[in-house]
Amino acid sequence: MSTLVHDGTAILGRHLLRIRHAPAITVMTQTMPIVFLLFFGYVFGGALAMPGADYRAYLVPGMLVATAANGVMTGMFQAAQDTHRGVTDRLRTMPVSRAAVPLGQALADLVTSTAGMVPLLLVGLAMGWRIEGTAVEALAAVGLLLLFRFAATWVGILLGLASRSEEAAGQLGSATFMLPLLSNAYIPTDGMPGWLRTVAEWNPISAVTTAVRELCGNASVPADAAWPVAHPVAGALLWSLALIALCAPVAVRRYART
Repeated sequence: MSTLVHDGTAILGRHLLRIRHAPAITVMTQTMPIVFLLFFGYVFGGALAMPGADYRAYLVPGMLVATAANGVMTGMFQAAQDTHRGVTDRLRTMPVSRAAVPLGQALADLVTSTAGMVPLLLVGLAMGWRIEGTAVEALAAVGLLLLFRFAATWVGILLGLASRSEEAAGQLGSATFMLPLLSNAYIPTDGMPGWLRTVAEWNPISAVTTAVRELCGNASVPADAAWPVAHPVAGALLWSLALIALCAPVAVRRYART
């Protein structure tokens, strides 16, 4: 355990230095969610007015969760880059814990995403979004967001290690942009066709989004929803823990394989 902690901390520091030496990528990944929030909130906000609810207050939690889901893309790209540029092979030759390398990458992403959440929250507050729940519920919502980001990053690391090239990982990562669209992150699922509503409500993003909205007091749980959305906090926890339990061990074994 001490070796894992020591080596994981070293890999964490490596990834943070890597981010420091590539500020343009960091700025882009941190500012794009804000751009999308302003775009959806002010361009589509009037057309997507919801009865009895402010669309911007509805949108901000969805955008927070969609940003957390981007951990799939960032985890995939970084793991693929290290794999296909020989960094992974060099690390395998060193006396480094096999679990520490992907764990350090996941923790580094968690640190940067936590920092990136702050400006997004401030912009949401400036747009009129408010936390109507208690402070404990708000902290629980932040905890769910970070747990889901951690889980999404492990999914991305596994896909990046399994990718055939950096280009393939980049193309697949771009396709993950569709995941929030097939959820309730931006619009309610009530008006979707039956089969599409089922797909959207079993999307992990929908459960986490509904949980954040409920904890922040922004929207109630939809009627006749699928189980993960009808029990959003439990659904969000189960989805996140299941993704970590499934992807983390497989990613570690994939990394350790010579």
